[in-house]
Amino acid sequence: MTAQPYPPGLPIGADWVSTEDSAVVRFPYDGSVVAEAPVGSPAQARLAVDEAVAVSRAVAELPSRTRRALLLEVSTALESERRSLEELLVAETGKPLVDCRVEVARTIVTWQAAAEEVSRLHGETVPLDLLPSGDGLVGFWTRRPIGVVVGIAGFNYPLLLASHKIAPAIAAGCPVVCKPAPQTPLATLWLVHLVREAAAKLGAPAAMVQLVTGDAEVGSALVTDARVGAVSFTGSAAVGRRIARDAAPRKTLLELGSNAALVVAGDADLDAAADAVLRGGFYASGQACISVQRVLVIARVAAEFTAKLLARLGEVVVGDPRDERTRVSALIDERATARAAAWVDAAVAAGAKVLGGGGVEHGILRPTVLGDVPDGVDCWHEEIFAPVVCLRTVSDVDSAFEQVNASRYGLHASVFSRSLHTAFQALERLEVGGVVINEVPGFRSDTMPYGGVKDSGVGREGPRFAVEELTVTRMAVIRP
Repeated sequence: MTAQPYPPGLPIGADWVSTEDSAVVRFPYDGSVVAEAPVGSPAQARLAVDEAVAVSRAVAELPSRTRRALLLEVSTALESERRSLEELLVAETGKPLVDCRVEVARTIVTWQAAAEEVSRLHGETVPLDLLPSGDGLVGFWTRRPIGVVVGIAGFNYPLLLASHKIAPAIAAGCPVVCKPAPQTPLATLWLVHLVREAAAKLGAPAAMVQLVTGDAEVGSALVTDARVGAVSFTGSAAVGRRIARDAAPRKTLLELGSNAALVVAGDADLDAAADAVLRGGFYASGQACISVQRVLVIARVAAEFTAKLLARLGEVVVGDPRDERTRVSALIDERATARAAAWVDAAVAAGAKVLGGGGVEHGILRPTVLGDVPDGVDCWHEEIFAPVVCLRTVSDVDSAFEQVNASRYGLHASVFSRSLHTAFQALERLEVGGVVINEVPGFRSDTMPYGGVKDSGVGREGPRFAVEELTVTRMAVIRP
């Protein structure tokens, strides 16, 4: 970048504070330098919590109209910077431009939806006289802010993931301290700058939204602080489990990994199913927790489906993420590429076949389709976070559903079928947070409840549901 659109340092307290360390952010596609980013410390993380605690009451007492206006002001600011944010996201994530455009559009919707939720924060009356001891009493409950929120986001959708932490916290009346992934701090720094500018315009305290960068020690300083009311984390299952232990007994909202499955029933529209695998398996270069990873195809249509899929694999354009045509580019760093390639090699050594694509060229893992992937390999059981799709033939839908469920993950799954019976069986039986019929498992509206079961996490995102997670009921019992 020729000039950063926000002040130097980190937004902590009412100002931006300098850091002793900095780190180079590189363009994953060619390794060129994007910017120098400030790197925070555990001491600065503790300072941010100090500042958040100091303004907690003021933030909780902000009128609903102010919180709503702030959220809408941010959505307007994001809209005005849309093109620049798209370009910055491409630069720091290496994600194709088409996916960065989607990220910014979804981010704007998320802030608008959070603004709408401010007016829906309300309670209910309670009939206390169901027992004689309640005769003459009036009871009702309200929702109150949970307190300081710590939001930790992943590298793949840094602007959107941070927004799903920050916007609901503001709507709920909570100050929030955000920690972006070390590889991708730039767009989130800009976002927090826009939020703090909006807060200043409306007379709200700047410290209601702060940001600290850094390593695992910085994260630990945030999540172990006893003054924090809730921790909202998006990332790997291993880190999520550690955060849940470290933060206990405080509330944790965990959006963790997955290895999303797509079932192709015998009566499916095979062209649509093949298109879904191409769209859903390779968007964001496969670096999405609900991208298609496992495909379970009923035996009697397996050959035809596979032929249709492989015939179109060449349509997935590989190259420079700045090119509008590109769908797959370099992963976030060389280590991620090496890990994914090693998983593919291990699957092949165990008996899987490379049906299409494969290999690393010019540092990019090409879109890969594996067939006959056996049990016991990471490509099938774990989250590869790369443009790799694994096919397996099954005898019937019941067997497919059993294999979808035979995973420690459970975020989203999709089923392609013309049968309402099959669709409702999927809704009943699949052990996931979201069942998608005749569309990619990666479909997500930012206003719907989003989250998983099992090792895919706990809690739900989406502004309405996140606001509920970040508030607590306060019961009132009154004897007039």
